[in-house]
Amino acid sequence: MTIASVDQAIQLISSGAAAGSTCSPELAAGPWEFDAGTPGYGPGSSMGDVIPTGSPRQGALPETYRVASPEELAGRIRAAKDTLGDRVVILGHFYQRDEVLQHADFVGDSFQLAQATKSRPDAEAIVFCGVHFMAETADLLSTPAQAVILPNLAAGCSMADMADIDSVTDCWEQLEEQYGTTPDANGRVPVIPVTYMNSSAALKAFCGAHGGIVCTSSNAPAVLEWAFERGQRVLFFPDQHLGRNTAKAMGVPLNRMPMWNPHKPLGGNTAAELDAAQVVLWHGFCSVHKRFTVDQIEIARREHPGVRVIVHPECPMAVVDAADEYGSTDYIKKAIEAAPAGSTFAIGTEINLVQRLAAQHPEHTIFCLEPVICPCSTMYRIHAGYLAWVLEALVGTVDRQPVVLNRIVVPDDVAAPARTALERMLTAWPPAPARQDA
Repeated sequence: MTIASVDQAIQLISSGAAAGSTCSPELAAGPWEFDAGTPGYGPGSSMGDVIPTGSPRQGALPETYRVASPEELAGRIRAAKDTLGDRVVILGHFYQRDEVLQHADFVGDSFQLAQATKSRPDAEAIVFCGVHFMAETADLLSTPAQAVILPNLAAGCSMADMADIDSVTDCWEQLEEQYGTTPDANGRVPVIPVTYMNSSAALKAFCGAHGGIVCTSSNAPAVLEWAFERGQRVLFFPDQHLGRNTAKAMGVPLNRMPMWNPHKPLGGNTAAELDAAQVVLWHGFCSVHKRFTVDQIEIARREHPGVRVIVHPECPMAVVDAADEYGSTDYIKKAIEAAPAGSTFAIGTEINLVQRLAAQHPEHTIFCLEPVICPCSTMYRIHAGYLAWVLEALVGTVDRQPVVLNRIVVPDDVAAPARTALERMLTAWPPAPARQDA
């Protein structure tokens, strides 16, 4: 039996109606079950990560949305969209559950969706079905008159939370003391900050204010080239794996990529190690992509001779090295679309995208390297119930005026330098190709 939806698979496995396993039995519950409880990322791949104090919390979802069937919610969402027309645009990340993504006007990765906000300047509201940092980026790139809405405020990102503005500022001050601030004979400053798109607006603003830049998984090589032209070394945060995999492919030796642990003096490094560094990597990671292993790749090769293994660059270096290729979510999608019929793929990225690609391409054999179903816990906090709730609030009722719920607003003093860092990224946009060994 082929199950196109991850949510359907989880429900069937939970009820005993289908074989398979999940990383948590709580995945079968509605995400509202966790909104009022102990703060956390929710069940899924990020559930072991510690959420920072003061992270956004989602209030109670009205009962009508909690008890509605998937079919009823889908009908209410369609009706609200029909009523709102061009006044609203819905953006959906690749990792969203299908029950949400079917209603999206644009589907893509975080950068593609941020760009999509600029294509609809007349829309009054942008409903971003993703996570918090993505909605912040959409607010940065949208017009002041547009309201950016995150259906569930608890949809954060454990990786983004691993680097906060206070810790990065403290790191920067220690690096300035270590390196000084004087440019070399070629005009290159001692260090350039580079933040992954998967970071808060505050960290994007930090980069903008300190001569730095933002990168995505698609254009990280081009961005590092930009940074090395202007700086003697790079401070890369929050994802150590994207930074290491990208710099290694560019020829940076591993012994010149020390990792910065924000809980230790000098990040846990010696002064000599920092002096020799070309890339200082932050101690952060994606809990989804950390689940993939070399053993999983070896099993896939044994069980599927000729399999083509593609993983995301957020995976650990050993996994990237063992794969045939690595690339962004959009790279993976395009590689599958371009492959000859009958190809077999083992994919190392979030299960919603992998299972959706398998359903969309029956001419191929496509499976996730990780056999246990374990979606991104924070993406999974977005549910059709929340989408229906925010859309129907925009419509209003006979006895209630339209209202904007869960609006995400980046303060002006943060927005200006954050936009500067994003604009620098656009100047370095043409992405370098992912490595291909096969």
